[in-house]
Amino acid sequence: MKAKKIPMRTCVVTREKYPKFELIRIVRTPDENVIIDLKGKENGRGAYLKKDLAVFEKARKNKVLNKHLECEVPDSIFEELKKMM
Repeated sequence: MKAKKIPMRTCVVTREKYPKFELIRIVRTPDENVIIDLKGKENGRGAYLKKDLAVFEKARKNKVLNKHLECEVPDSIFEELKKMM
């Protein structure tokens, strides 16, 4: 029997590949809202972050999510990410 393939995704800050379930997806929806996608099924442009507080801070400082999502990411998203940790 074949082993099930595990989907790999790349963290936009560290550029390391991880299994999809080890990352958090941030999505810019078609109506220009930015949300945290916990299920990984939301429509829109997505970016993945490693579940690490240092990575969240680096993404905020360097505005990496702004570049990948092509919009301004509100600070409330980063506050929610901190609470999730």
